[in-house]
Amino acid sequence: MTATEPLTTQSATGRAGAARPLSYPGPPRRAAPRLLAKLRGDRLGLLADAAAEYGDVIRFRIGPKTLYYFNHPEHAKHVLSDNSGNYHKGIGLAQARRFLGDGLLTSEDKLWHGQRQIIHKAFKRNRLAAFADVIADEADAMVARMDSHVAGPPVDMAEEVARLTLAVLGQALLSSDLTPFAALAGAFDVAQDQAMFDMVTLDLVPPWIPTPRNRRFERAQRQLEDVASALIAERERDYLPGAGDMISLLLDAYRDEPDSRLRHRRLRDELVTILLAGHETTASTLSWTWYLLDRHPEVARRMHAEATEVLGDRKPGHDDLSRLTYTTMVIQEAMRLYPPVWGLPRQATSADDIGGYRVPAGADVMICPYTLHRHPAFWPEPDRFDPERFSAEAAGPAHRYAYIPFGAGPRVCVGSHLGMMEATLVAAMVARRFRLELIPGRAVAPEANLSLRVQGGLPMVVRPA
Repeated sequence: MTATEPLTTQSATGRAGAARPLSYPGPPRRAAPRLLAKLRGDRLGLLADAAAEYGDVIRFRIGPKTLYYFNHPEHAKHVLSDNSGNYHKGIGLAQARRFLGDGLLTSEDKLWHGQRQIIHKAFKRNRLAAFADVIADEADAMVARMDSHVAGPPVDMAEEVARLTLAVLGQALLSSDLTPFAALAGAFDVAQDQAMFDMVTLDLVPPWIPTPRNRRFERAQRQLEDVASALIAERERDYLPGAGDMISLLLDAYRDEPDSRLRHRRLRDELVTILLAGHETTASTLSWTWYLLDRHPEVARRMHAEATEVLGDRKPGHDDLSRLTYTTMVIQEAMRLYPPVWGLPRQATSADDIGGYRVPAGADVMICPYTLHRHPAFWPEPDRFDPERFSAEAAGPAHRYAYIPFGAGPRVCVGSHLGMMEATLVAAMVARRFRLELIPGRAVAPEANLSLRVQGGLPMVVRPA
């Protein structure tokens, strides 16, 4: 199908002339064991292979579960924007509620609207220059650490950048030092792994059974609870009226809640969600950027030249973003190939029609930026890394919803500008000083958890640029 062809190629008419719903293509029921195994081990491969075989609309029937997978930009537009009110968060994120609670990522309806309004205040444009200063300071500290490894032992850049983005989150949004909470990264890894396990096992293992996996999750959950409680207690002790950091905004919003347990739960859920979403997606983007630059040295050289010309030997600021045009293009193309949020699961609250296909109430629906961003009808040579796709002279994607690295519609990522700024400035500061090389023989593969991470880390040799 080309970008100009209709969304459906099958039609049927009832006796009275009304169009009947189209029949779903997809694997037969007997394929369920194979699908379940692939869902557990290669979620991206499952969706990409199915799209190549069956097209833009697929129904997976796996035991008691049925997943409706839509892979056309018009489908994404309908689910995420045009009829977004009919779709709540779905499979995967429903399981993540076990550790995220009802934070911004998982909450719905009136609660979500209120949370969104509170959190949006922390991203006011008049704070962006200060955010840029925090990013530059933390990136400078990371560069200093990397400098000690030049031509020495490899550095796990996935680990380094996660440390950086967590520090930026703490200083910029929370006005808190997160250094004492080194266990956060490990706790989130365990919690995300549990959410994916619950999803692929269809929630068949009750959480109260004392399996090793459940016990690990309980320990991780306690660690997350402890961090959130410590941050709340610290800010309550040092509270300043009118402070614009996110914890203060949340304290202000829930100060009059008469139920103290509910108040703490709301604060805890929001903080845990912010701690996860606020650092992991940018860390993922930067990790994939460095992997792609290693594979495309000509792009790395051009990035180095731009960073040297624009920044000289000084720290960057917010005003430099408009001049780091090629670096921005590189980040955008990295997010096309490896979108930090690879899947946008939804559940239909009422029956719907998507492109002529009937969607029943309660259906699990999947929109997948990873496959949308590689759709051959909208991206020439979709698997090729080419930052020029995002140049001012390029036409851009053939459809607005063919590129949605931050989601779309009312639930588009509230921190998208901060995430782009952070990724661009950090990438430029590293490119100015270093050339990063993946260690020989290292296989790199994506790991599709709640975010799209580099599986097993990214060990790289640091060399002078």
